[in-house]
Amino acid sequence: MRLEHVLLTLLLGVGVLPPATAQQVRILVQSSPLAGFQYYGGKILWDEMHEGDTLTLVREPDNPHDRFAVRVEWRGQKLGYLPRAENQAVAEEMDRGSSIGGRIGKLAKDPNPWKRLRVDVLVGL
Repeated sequence: MRLEHVLLTLLLGVGVLPPATAQQVRILVQSSPLAGFQYYGGKILWDEMHEGDTLTLVREPDNPHDRFAVRVEWRGQKLGYLPRAENQAVAEEMDRGSSIGGRIGKLAKDPNPWKRLRVDVLVGL
């Protein structure tokens, strides 16, 4: 059973969601640092990005470095990737056809590139 169906069944079963609004719900399932911030468009686009902005997650099953690679884009610009240690479940759900999206969860001016942008991963129901 797909993750989105399990979550929907659970939420409907405990009375959290009425059936009419279930299709509009997105649940935060993961918050991760952005891997590769220093190598892609993040530094150039920094002043334009805002917390809460939509991110596009793109599956890269043929990536030669990581078979579970999930690319992170903002307005069509590559920002980096979900970290290898945190991408397998997301990649598998994307491969199953689950509705997976993202948003900028946090922006921080930190000298450590791993702490500059947090990616919130959302599952649509």
